[in-house]
Amino acid sequence: MTKCLRWLLTAAMILITAAGCASTPKEKTPLVVFAAGSLIQPFDALEAAFEKAHPDVDVLNEYHGSIQVMRHATELHEEIDVVATADDALIPLLMYDRSDPATGKPYAAWALRFATNRLGIAYTERSRYADEVTSENIWEILTRPDVRVGIADPRFDASGYRAMMVFTLAQGKQAPADLFDQMFMGQFRYPVMLVGDGSGGTLIHIPEILETKKDAHVVIRGASIQLIALLESGDLDYAFEYESVIEQHGLKLAALPPELNLGEAGMDDVYGQATVKLDFQRFASVKPEFRGEQIGYGITVPANAPHPEAAVEFIAFLLGPEGRQIMESYSHPIFEQVTADHWDQVPAKLQPLVTAAP
Repeated sequence: MTKCLRWLLTAAMILITAAGCASTPKEKTPLVVFAAGSLIQPFDALEAAFEKAHPDVDVLNEYHGSIQVMRHATELHEEIDVVATADDALIPLLMYDRSDPATGKPYAAWALRFATNRLGIAYTERSRYADEVTSENIWEILTRPDVRVGIADPRFDASGYRAMMVFTLAQGKQAPADLFDQMFMGQFRYPVMLVGDGSGGTLIHIPEILETKKDAHVVIRGASIQLIALLESGDLDYAFEYESVIEQHGLKLAALPPELNLGEAGMDDVYGQATVKLDFQRFASVKPEFRGEQIGYGITVPANAPHPEAAVEFIAFLLGPEGRQIMESYSHPIFEQVTADHWDQVPAKLQPLVTAAP
């Protein structure tokens, strides 16, 4: 073999090897994000924008009711990088005092309260009595026996127990004093009970088994987002949803007044008159009671997150200018000032973006 031919063969092998290496894409970091269903549209847009800015990361979003999100992290022990819930209180309640059996560490050591919302009543042009709806008669319409009303399951979704709060807060003010009974009495195999909380407010007991009876006019689904398809198909007339979701899906909105929508700052004394207690054996180690307050969404990085650095980058992106613009473009309000529970435990990259919770 001539020297020239050997040189050509060697050069060809180098080119073939280089081409083979070039065709093997670098493996991306999978960033697993579990989030509340009301965050689907803004977080899907956030995924695309974050991946564009971080081409080495593959964001994998999964959506559930907020309590179900917690269950995946703390009961099913799944490895999740970012947890985002529609109720920031769930993170301290269900993650601080429960430990990952693999590490012995609490599932989370800090939480950010980053966004808010308002609760409203969604409907369509095909909904029964849609042409009659006013802010004055909405409660009377909802309690009509031929009207099918959807609520997320309060055992799994924060909007579900918040909807229950709204019914008690409306009693004797915006609606008749027996509104709750008109709406829910006889609807469940095991009743939802109202009792005084000892301070002038109302405690709502949600039974461990929450099943509607046959032909009930109340429809329960595991997550509020599941009610949207039923509204659009005409199987539901009205559904309690967050205003951002109603806007995103182009549905009609029966807006609730500030004292009922759970979305106004400075009204926690009013909202706090309603408390929901979940009678769950699952929560034997904690007291799952949720007192009414302004809606706050929470986010954290679980202690067992497989990719904590990428998770922190994702949250920083969410709280930065582009993330805020995305949230606002989907009608989802984000707090101007994000607050942190256990600020001293918050990752250093996030500390400048938040302030310590009062």
